[in-house]
Amino acid sequence: MIDDDMNIIPSESVSGKIVPEENKDIQKDYEYTRANLYSLIEKGQEAINGIMELAGEGASPRAYEVAGQLIKSVADTTDKLIDLQKKLKEVEDDTKKTTNNVTNNAVFVGSTSELQKMLKQGFLNNKEDS
Repeated sequence: MIDDDMNIIPSESVSGKIVPEENKDIQKDYEYTRANLYSLIEKGQEAINGIMELAGEGASPRAYEVAGQLIKSVADTTDKLIDLQKKLKEVEDDTKKTTNNVTNNAVFVGSTSELQKMLKQGFLNNKEDS
């Protein structure tokens, strides 16, 4: 999180949430990157305003070229901010997914006819439960 003076505030002191140990670094990096992107966007906006004034006063083609580059740069940074959200969600989804592979090996010892009888009884029992 960032405060009004664009200072980074650790998430634990802001949200009051208890973050699992493995996610603290991810959350910290996310908030740091997010704060930096916000700062870059704000400074880019100020630079665009300044160069637009210069371009309007001097009617210099170079000033308009620089303004266009700044606008593109700020737009790219804004896209990176959205991409950051997607990446965080992907990381959170990956950490939530746990693979619980349970292998049950059942061995039937008996004849084919005994197996068929068991299967028929099992299917009948399942149909009655439904």
